[in-house]
Amino acid sequence: MLETPKGLRLHIGIFGRRNSGKSTLMNALIGQSVSIVSDQPGTTTDPVEKTFELAPLGPVVFIDTAGLDDEGDLGALRIEKTRQVLERVDVALIVVDAGGMTATERDLMATLRAANTPFAVVFNKSDLGEPPAEQLAQLAADAIETVSISAATGLGIDRVKEALFRQAPESSIEDPRLVGDLIGPGDLVVLVVPIDLGAPKGRLILPQVQTMRDILDSDAVGLMVKERELAAALARMSDKPRLVVCDSQVVNKVSADTPPDIRMTTFSILMARFKGDMIGLAEGAGAISRLKPGDKVLIAEACSHHALADDIGRVKIPRWLRQYAGGNLDIEVRSGKDFPEDLSSYALIVQCGGCTVTRKQILVRQYRAAQQGVPMTNYGMAISVSQGVIERALECFPAAQDAYRRGMAGNAR
Repeated sequence: MLETPKGLRLHIGIFGRRNSGKSTLMNALIGQSVSIVSDQPGTTTDPVEKTFELAPLGPVVFIDTAGLDDEGDLGALRIEKTRQVLERVDVALIVVDAGGMTATERDLMATLRAANTPFAVVFNKSDLGEPPAEQLAQLAADAIETVSISAATGLGIDRVKEALFRQAPESSIEDPRLVGDLIGPGDLVVLVVPIDLGAPKGRLILPQVQTMRDILDSDAVGLMVKERELAAALARMSDKPRLVVCDSQVVNKVSADTPPDIRMTTFSILMARFKGDMIGLAEGAGAISRLKPGDKVLIAEACSHHALADDIGRVKIPRWLRQYAGGNLDIEVRSGKDFPEDLSSYALIVQCGGCTVTRKQILVRQYRAAQQGVPMTNYGMAISVSQGVIERALECFPAAQDAYRRGMAGNAR
């Protein structure tokens, strides 16, 4: 099969009253005239389905439905068809016109909540007036996501796509393997784990533990050493390991101590594809070569933690980037959920590995950056660039290596 079957696609239903702009919204999301649009209420009769590849969500099915306030005997049949769609969608968009919500939308929200179907409320026709402030406040208090748009002009359509991505069930976004597709049963993987001030006492950090588990799930063999023991450990082996994975902060030494015929990468680079779009992050890493003194850089940490004296995100990476750029950079650090809406002032975004957040959250950040034309990479790739070993660290991933080179040349996708 050349396309993802409908049954494996995320189904997104578009609901609301007649003439609220449901069909116009569907056409705007897809970029095609799929649903008939008219000022005449009740234009959409039977549900209209369209399969589509919606970045960054992937393969989806959009379903445009008849108005839930339809009238007459025929209208009742149309409403019944719409309610049948409610039973099979994974995510819903409730479209509200310039007049604001009515009992119809509130009943619809109650139905969706009872079915545990995630949804967002889209206030359409913002060119005709702002949504009622009291309704926005109530929806915010109820933790319901809202977006204000004009489907007719295209204003805010990207925000609808972001809302869909946030509301999509986690199960719809497949997590790639960490190392399982790079190794086979019986292969040896050497993990290089420094034990320094940044290492949690008595335990390992999550990416290291996840990589160990993936090795075991692959029926492979894992050997763990500190960076000072790597060269001696490799010298004692009769069979060379399939892969060496190290902490990014020791990538320079590990690259030097690992023979060129043994592939090596870093935990954080593995996290780049496990928690995000690796190709996009590699492309963003290429943009580091174009940084100039005075450029503004955002360091984005997904979690909040006590900053150490030589903190990786607040001290080391800024220092290495300034050295690479050949002068001072205007570096801003944001933690937790504090990720700016307007990214246009930044020349680069450097995101942490994202071990404490979902893949969906990192992909949404990447999507927003891409929409605003701002390169984005992650800690591991940025460190490997600054240490001059990024090409080596990406050898396992030829497509990412090509993306990095495109990013250096300024030829973004």
